[in-house]
Amino acid sequence: MSNPVEDVPIRDSMIRLGQLLKLANLVEDGVEATELIKNGLVKVNGEIDDRRGRQLRNGDTVTVNNQTVRVVAPEA
Repeated sequence: MSNPVEDVPIRDSMIRLGQLLKLANLVEDGVEATELIKNGLVKVNGEIDDRRGRQLRNGDTVTVNNQTVRVVAPEA
């Protein structure tokens, strides 16, 4: 059974992966975000991504520790 996806609203059209992890409360700080990403424990749209600066846009999903969040950007 999969866990529900939580929407995380952002202010702009894009957010970086490390920032989203903190905004969504999936990590406590940037150091923890860096470690998770570096160790291959973060998936973006279902695939492992090791770029902390990866740009995420509306509809992208991020999964850490069986928790998935979806980026919700404001409409243009």
